Amino acid sequence: MAADNASSVTEFILAGLTDEPELQMPLFFLFLGFYMVTVVGNLGLITLIGLNSHLHIPMYFFLFNLSFIDFSFSTAIIPKMLMSFVSKKNIISYAECMTQLFFFCFFVFSESYILSAMAYDRYVAICKPLLYMVTVSSQVCLLLLLGVYGMGILGAVAHTGNILFLTFRSDNLVNHYMCDILPLLELSCNSSYINVLIVFTVVTIGIGVPIVAIFISYGFIISSIFHISSTEGRSKAFSTCSSHIIAVSLFFGSGAFMYLKSPSISPLDQGKVSSLFYTIVVPMFNPLIYSLRNKDVKVALRKTVGRITFS
Repeated sequence: MAADNASSVTEFILAGLTDEPELQMPLFFLFLGFYMVTVVGNLGLITLIGLNSHLHIPMYFFLFNLSFIDFSFSTAIIPKMLMSFVSKKNIISYAECMTQLFFFCFFVFSESYILSAMAYDRYVAICKPLLYMVTVSSQVCLLLLLGVYGMGILGAVAHTGNILFLTFRSDNLVNHYMCDILPLLELSCNSSYINVLIVFTVVTIGIGVPIVAIFISYGFIISSIFHISSTEGRSKAFSTCSSHIIAVSLFFGSGAFMYLKSPSISPLDQGKVSSLFYTIVVPMFNPLIYSLRNKDVKVALRKTVGRITFS
């Protein structure tokens, strides 16, 4: 019955980021530029890691997957978002909306857990350096990656399933630039306390568990760093974690601001702005953070450019 009622809504209209006409084209070119930087940065990092054998270690295995997630994440959101700046009505079908929601949730959860896997990798590298290659073996990396994408699928299925059983008003304007969870709940006729509870429970697992894992990892890391006698050794240990700390702060900070407040405290218009950070800014900055602050990536880039120039 719920599925029949839900199917009566065949399409939604995405409100977009703003309804100010004079801002539409400047914002279109701004976010098109962001998307191009995101695509070039993440695909470039994926290519560098793939072509350079000295980067075929666990740290870069996780970074390879982070870049893949960031590229896919932004591709699931930005192209449709750009349509809102150049079309009078940015229409998305019910099926496309649910598909976008599924992949949005999948990549958010996957990014949360890949960042926690990277924190574990840094913990082993700094706290147990002699056992690093044994503890973070290729089999362990594959198991961690299976967990990352497995949690991504579980989170996406839980959220999308929760929304699929809702019915929607004939006023089908989604107050967002994408099919996100909270705007769809607001548009629903029959969303209840249970639906909201499911959302916050799943989000808490998707964000809370990785945050706890990251905090525990960094608790051990900081303890180990303070036991290093030389200043140079402490500085080197901190520098290996700095890129990851910046990426974690950007992603979880913006995500927590969006979801771990009640809608009355954080209005949807404000939420749209905060969601720009983890859907657009974070996927764009991650490859820049890891390439500009990483000597191995800089060396690999010089070698790759040198090989291309020589050939």
